[in-house]
Amino acid sequence: MAQNENNSSRIVFAAILAIFVYGVIAAMLGVLLASFNLTPEQNGNIALAQAIGMIIASLSAGPIIDAKGKKLALVTSLALIAGSLFLLRTSSGYDQQLLWVFVLGLGGGILVTAANALAGDVNEERRSATLNFLNLFFGLGGMATPLIAANVVNNDPQMLCLLAAVLATVTLVVHFTTPMPGPKGGAGGGGVAIGELISKPALWLFAGFLFLYVAAEIGVWNWLAQLLQSRGTDAKAAQNIVGSGFAFGILVGRVVVSRVLIKVPASLVLLASAALMLVTTYILLQTTDPSMAWGTVFAAGIAMAPVFPTTLGMVGDAFPKGTATAMGFVITFGWVGLAVSSRVIGALGGDDPKQLPTALMVLPAASALMVVIMIVLRAITPKKA
Repeated sequence: MAQNENNSSRIVFAAILAIFVYGVIAAMLGVLLASFNLTPEQNGNIALAQAIGMIIASLSAGPIIDAKGKKLALVTSLALIAGSLFLLRTSSGYDQQLLWVFVLGLGGGILVTAANALAGDVNEERRSATLNFLNLFFGLGGMATPLIAANVVNNDPQMLCLLAAVLATVTLVVHFTTPMPGPKGGAGGGGVAIGELISKPALWLFAGFLFLYVAAEIGVWNWLAQLLQSRGTDAKAAQNIVGSGFAFGILVGRVVVSRVLIKVPASLVLLASAALMLVTTYILLQTTDPSMAWGTVFAAGIAMAPVFPTTLGMVGDAFPKGTATAMGFVITFGWVGLAVSSRVIGALGGDDPKQLPTALMVLPAASALMVVIMIVLRAITPKKA
């Protein structure tokens, strides 16, 4: 019994470190791009390279995890992350930066799928609650990166890459030495064919749900400050409203919901979250007062907080065979939502301050579709979810 508890504690620690590392690297690109001194088009290409790497990794990592286990995927992802960061800090031109950011995206895509699959193994009866708690460390990693960049390394990209690479290397050693559960694929421990999984309507509904969610969340991160500035809010104040209010709301929400999910079904939590997203994002688009905006975006952060980890928890419950493959498939659609969100908003008039409020109606519209999808999912997924 004591040995099992010790192993569980080591798995929890390993999962926390992995999710923290992903939070750190997810926030790095914004800091690094400013130091690369590239054209806007080149910056866009580098961001796209990272997104493509994550999409490829998310699709391919799941079947490997189900067939070979999580340790292989986690160690490989951390090696890719550490190696790409070590090489990125010494890269001398756009082509090299493009390559190593793509490799960083590959490592990050594998890591987020494998880390969430590992975290789901900690307590399968409370998978969604556990994932919400552990994903707090994604937010902490994301908050730590710009703070360290500004206050510790004076925005030196080489030092930032070095620190992140050392962190990834330490995490790799922890994962390599931590006993982990074996493969959880089909009968006999093998993987489940992707063709078998994609024949399930629930998988596509989960994928659509996460696509809409990530598109809405990224819409807040990328466009809210511009909206506030177009209404007279100082640029620094607008960034602080998003950076503190929204991020803090997400952190607080995950702390609270990790307890709520112990007694409340995950599907009901997600239905309530989607409904609250609809209300809060709509109010946010009508808000002109900075103080009111902070409170509203904080509420929106709380509403959005449980969606990503709880959706993955529901996927794990709905697909006990081929869990990582199903998670990777759903996560991939989340990255697609990340890639297209700002393009859609921009195409609808987001580049025109007068049209921006109308373009951002995409956010409550996406939330409304999420409500519909979750109503259907509640009807077709197991009662446990």
